[in-house]
Amino acid sequence: MTQPDPIADLLQRAKTIAVVGLSSNPLRPSHGVTAYMQSHGYRIIPVNPRIEESLGEKAYATLSDVPEKIDIVNIFRRSEFVEVIVDEAIRLKVPAIWMQEDVIHEKAGEKARQAGIFVVMDRCILKEHRARFR
Repeated sequence: MTQPDPIADLLQRAKTIAVVGLSSNPLRPSHGVTAYMQSHGYRIIPVNPRIEESLGEKAYATLSDVPEKIDIVNIFRRSEFVEVIVDEAIRLKVPAIWMQEDVIHEKAGEKARQAGIFVVMDRCILKEHRARFR
């Protein structure tokens, strides 16, 4: 019997990913990673108050401004900005929070888990997707 893989389960169930800190600059890692996820059928919602749009999708200033259901909040912000994003995700009852590589905030991650949110920390969503769904 195979071991359960909660990350694979999440990536199979999820349809909509709100990407906090998504850049409109194609040279930024957030742009490349998000373009990959978009090309694999995920609905992408940019969350960045400094841009109008990215990857052909309208950008929103905050998670609370997003008018539709979010399955995963993918965070491309420095660790010191994570807690406020996680607090907002908890208020919105988002089922999963994904902190990209080098984005680590144990306290915020624990707070999210206590609220019943699935948390992935310090891992790249593109690499995890590619490893499971070649």
